[in-house]
Amino acid sequence: MSSNDLQAQQQNLLNRYEQIKAKKLNLDLTRGKPATAQLALSDALDGILQGNYASADGTDARNYGGALGLPEARQFAADYLGAKPSQVLVGGNSSLQLMYQVVTNAYFHGVNAGAMAWKEEAGTAGKIKFLCPSPGYDRHFSICETLGIDMIPVSMDADGPDMDQVESLLRADPLIKGIWCVPKYANPNGVVYSDEVVDRFARLGKIAGPNFRIIWDNAYAEHHLVENPPELANLLALSEQYGTLDNAVVIGSTSKITFAGAGISFMASSESNIAGFVDLLGIATIGPDKVNQLRHMRFLKDMPTLRALMQAHREILQPKFELVLKHLEEGLAGKTHNGQPLGTWTRPAGGYFVLFDTQPGLADKVVKLCAGAGVKLTPAGSTWPYKKDPANSNIRLAPSFPSLSEIDEAMQVFVLCVELATLDQ
Repeated sequence: MSSNDLQAQQQNLLNRYEQIKAKKLNLDLTRGKPATAQLALSDALDGILQGNYASADGTDARNYGGALGLPEARQFAADYLGAKPSQVLVGGNSSLQLMYQVVTNAYFHGVNAGAMAWKEEAGTAGKIKFLCPSPGYDRHFSICETLGIDMIPVSMDADGPDMDQVESLLRADPLIKGIWCVPKYANPNGVVYSDEVVDRFARLGKIAGPNFRIIWDNAYAEHHLVENPPELANLLALSEQYGTLDNAVVIGSTSKITFAGAGISFMASSESNIAGFVDLLGIATIGPDKVNQLRHMRFLKDMPTLRALMQAHREILQPKFELVLKHLEEGLAGKTHNGQPLGTWTRPAGGYFVLFDTQPGLADKVVKLCAGAGVKLTPAGSTWPYKKDPANSNIRLAPSFPSLSEIDEAMQVFVLCVELATLDQ
């Protein structure tokens, strides 16, 4: 394309951009929140107890106690996580809070009663570190940043984290105390860890220094967008087989299944880990919201009931993801500049995000252009530790909350801004 043609194309894009700005749009693709229609799928939670607050073992859910959670809730969580009920704790509405408490407890008090606190292991000569498969989940990174834990990015491919890199780093540095993972439909690239990768994770306890923990945030275990979803190998079962169960902490919740702000969270690990966690938890609380646990068990009942509910979620979500991909395909597929595609993107089989990659160095510019046209995106760099994307190319798109018409408008703006930013460079 000649210089004059490029200038004419750029001017045409600028004219369209100014026309869109004049509309004063206010659209948001920043976070993976369930839409109102998804939340409404669980409205039957309200009033479901009908005055009956007795759990399966006769416990009055309204009273104090029960730090491990109700028995039926622990059984349900065990089925969900692929664990034994004795290995499970059921908490309040936030799995993120459980992860924060696990890391904070280990940092200040040790991973269990007999272990040295992470900060004492570091002493004055070093710093505690975490491995962070990247791109990854920004809220995981915030926990480390708040505690002053150094973060080491680990590259990802279609099978999960680069395990050669993970193992090499662990062998070299015993102060690496943890690794963050979203193993199924990873946030934000949608990767499902392969069987080989999960098997190698289960063996990491034999390689790492003392008190190492895998934080296995299986947030999207049942959040499928396809008919025959991929399977994820069972980290807990493999870890038990290899004698490394203490190293595995598996987390889940109903946050995107029932009510996002009023669900239940759960954690599975070795029985000794759970017991140690409960000891420290008892300092902060006399028990979780067991009434909410009980109403969830009356509503969800079992895994077949949950999966029927998740099919209803899929019917709401799938058209939104298809619309995002339609705009990307029609607007950008096959287009190049300086011999390179204008962008590449994921086609997730589940989860809540589409990851878009601009040409290197352009993500922040695209986000800024979109904001100027009334479309909010997650800030560029958010999917990397310290918000430093080395290529400045990752943009996370979260289409779950907006309506189809809002997504349609927002994606028109997004595609235009990608073209404009690319030609502008």
